[in-house]
Amino acid sequence: MNETTGRRAVLDVWCDLQCPDCHRAESDLLALRERFGEALEIRRRHFPLASHPHALAAAQAAEEAYAQGRGDAYWTALLARTADLGARGTVVLLEVARDLGLDADEVDTALIDGRHMLMVDADQAEGEALGVSGTPTYVIGGTRLDGGRSQEGLRERIAEIAESLLDQPSGL
Repeated sequence: MNETTGRRAVLDVWCDLQCPDCHRAESDLLALRERFGEALEIRRRHFPLASHPHALAAAQAAEEAYAQGRGDAYWTALLARTADLGARGTVVLLEVARDLGLDADEVDTALIDGRHMLMVDADQAEGEALGVSGTPTYVIGGTRLDGGRSQEGLRERIAEIAESLLDQPSGL
């Protein structure tokens, strides 16, 4: 939290885990996390695109990784392998799980039984309601910022909005 105000800003990031643009956006999220620490809550949201055939399964696998306590690490590791996921399919989801010490059999079972579909569907529906149509898309302080191939300037714009939210007096 912001040490002087005790306030917190929330950044929602809609992402497709098979999207190379989302992989490129990870460095921005890391930089924002380093800059703001706990004062900026980054919430990773699912928005699997129809053009990426393994994105829906990837979103479900990521939710299982969160259930096993390693969701952020799984998310980042999987985004680093978007091309591999596109070429080799869901076997990559289990490889990443094993690499991170997760129970890969449980990830596989979660993909079969669909236990995380409601969470993925809810994220996607909320994103659609907010006008999300591509990935990555950011929402902070009621402002939607569309990423994609051009991330240029987005980190700075997000930081500006976060700073303005954190500088607001309490009760506003």
